[in-house]
Amino acid sequence: MATNLKPLAFIFCTIVVATISMPVTQCRIIQLNDANLIEETCKQTPHHDLCIQYLKADPRSTGADVSGLALIMVDVIKAKANNALDKIHQLLQGSPKPGQKEPLSSCADRYKAIVEADVPKAIAALKKGDPKFAEDGANDAALEATTCESSFSGKSPLTNDNNAMHDVADITAAIVRQLL
Repeated sequence: MATNLKPLAFIFCTIVVATISMPVTQCRIIQLNDANLIEETCKQTPHHDLCIQYLKADPRSTGADVSGLALIMVDVIKAKANNALDKIHQLLQGSPKPGQKEPLSSCADRYKAIVEADVPKAIAALKKGDPKFAEDGANDAALEATTCESSFSGKSPLTNDNNAMHDVADITAAIVRQLL
């Protein structure tokens, strides 16, 4: 009688294995498609490798469309701006080098504008399906970083932050342009 159950057990095991492995196969296809979308999207940006790095680091990129990828990059802009603001406040609370207090204060205003105006403008525009205003928000963020950097006579203590913001904003604007 035990021998009669062996074919039935084999069939049952085969069905279980097939059922379990099917979603895994489908997940791999979805992940491959997500990677292809990220790759194709980032190819059209000025900083391809950085674009891929930021998007692949965010779990929301799985299953995201181009608009979703743009929203992720707007969040990167916001994070970079908040980091720069924290650094500026630390520098202002310490003893800024001669001639740096005024530029640091100006930069604080510029990064505050990114967080309070440019980022919300870009998010709202992307959610409404109006990418032109989102592109404007990203371009404004890049301009704010460039203006901050040029406000220093000589070496800026924010060069790395300003360059990072400029690059992220350029990537974001390039992704948003793909929606136009």
